[in-house]
Amino acid sequence: MYFFALFVVLDNFLLAVMAYDRYVAICHPLHYMTIMNHRLCGLLVLASWFMSDLNSLLHSLMALRLSFCTDLEIPHFFCEPNQVVHCACSDTFLNDLVVYTAAVLLAGGPLAGILYAYSKMVATVHAISSARGKYKAFSTCASHLSVVSLFYCTLLGVYLSSAVTQNLRSTAIASVMYTVVTTMLNPFIYSLRNKDIKSALKVLFEKIKISPL
Repeated sequence: MYFFALFVVLDNFLLAVMAYDRYVAICHPLHYMTIMNHRLCGLLVLASWFMSDLNSLLHSLMALRLSFCTDLEIPHFFCEPNQVVHCACSDTFLNDLVVYTAAVLLAGGPLAGILYAYSKMVATVHAISSARGKYKAFSTCASHLSVVSLFYCTLLGVYLSSAVTQNLRSTAIASVMYTVVTTMLNPFIYSLRNKDIKSALKVLFEKIKISPL
């Protein structure tokens, strides 16, 4: 449960940090190297790790105070804090309060920052007169926007559907989308900006197209 909460929240924070990086690159391109220096990048990553670790430690310590029955089986494929808390035999009001408060602050905060950064980027791109300049600006954030859309849409879909329906099996299967599938797609999505990867994929598709059945 500790490591699950750690990496999910860390992914959330890093997406917000990358959104800020794109915002500086598009809205303040001449000052990019000055603003996004090595010191600031290191502090942003360190702060993300610290906040994620603190959140995970809090959830773990809160779970230790609960009493659990024997023959415990969590209806999920990983130890999600919310699922672990609901399996307890003791009062879970304080744990539920911590879980939902942390979810609002640690998920809503970075998401609000990402939306604000993209609203500024859209306004900046819209003001660019040349089509080439707009394409270059869009290509800077296209990969990041794809990952953000996959991560938050699947995450919100899982938790909103779980609030409506009590089908635990469907919720567990849907959770694979934002915990496994999105993470596996990250390297592929980001590598599409690499010219060598694009050339290799183009050659591969051409070979598949002309190969006989």
